[in-house]
Amino acid sequence: MTHAHDHAPASFGRAFAIGIALNLGFVLIEAGYGWRAGSLALLADAGHNLSDVGGLVLAWGGVAASRWRADDRHTYGWRRGSILASFVNALILLVAMGSLAWAAVQRLSVPTPIAGRTVMIVAAIGVVINAATAALFAAGRKGDLNIRGAYLHMAADALVSVGVVVAGALYLWKGWTWIDPVASLAIAAVIVIGTWSLFRQSLHLLFDGVPEHLDVTAIRQRLLQLRGVQTVHDLHVWAMGTSEPALSVHLVTGPGAPDADTLLRSVATELHDHFEIEHVTVQLESLSFAQACALRSPADRAVMAQALDVSLPGMS
Repeated sequence: MTHAHDHAPASFGRAFAIGIALNLGFVLIEAGYGWRAGSLALLADAGHNLSDVGGLVLAWGGVAASRWRADDRHTYGWRRGSILASFVNALILLVAMGSLAWAAVQRLSVPTPIAGRTVMIVAAIGVVINAATAALFAAGRKGDLNIRGAYLHMAADALVSVGVVVAGALYLWKGWTWIDPVASLAIAAVIVIGTWSLFRQSLHLLFDGVPEHLDVTAIRQRLLQLRGVQTVHDLHVWAMGTSEPALSVHLVTGPGAPDADTLLRSVATELHDHFEIEHVTVQLESLSFAQACALRSPADRAVMAQALDVSLPGMS
């Protein structure tokens, strides 16, 4: 039983185009002034923003790939491209922040003066640009991990730029030459913390993990409550893309079960209404057929044996 609905996420094409253009322009400005001002924090933020441009390109590519039609060679299409884009995006950020932290530690041993006023002005521009870019993806951040990655990166950048402004102000006020590398370390820490969840979730989905918002135990219990369903086995829940969960299951039916079409409609309704799962594959089995199913787990075998004894008293 399958549903051929189009679950591809909204393209956000305009948002990606605007975000990439804004951030690429800002990278050039920030890197130039960071070099002139001698600010590691500003240069580090420029490098991070450049990685975000690459991240936005990856995320956009992932969305585009998820909309390519399925064919006989790729029967699910390229939906997993959005998961892969999220993972690579997170990996690039973690590596970049490791490099930033290393450079900041080295700079701490030999602090150098910076042009604090220039740092503050350029970073303030970054606050505006990053916040505006984050706002472009705000609408899709809850329903798609890939779009959420783009949103989180831009929102984190806005906060990081605020930190650079504060570092520049403290340097002008106190003359602390160590404030710039310390701010760089703080930037790295904030971004790693914000990125780790994206990295962990995307890696989880790449290995067919159950999407975090779904509870397999609750799904199993809901299916067992359907009239005529005696037991459930070979239940699998995974993500075809960052916004499309899928499910396959074997349902063992017995006395009192409705006709197949009615039962399948009930399954589709329950999974859609309670779990927002629309791509569903169901195999209906009798108890005797299920006993011979090679896909059963040891726990499934025990449950089925008990159900078979109850349904057919006298059998051993």
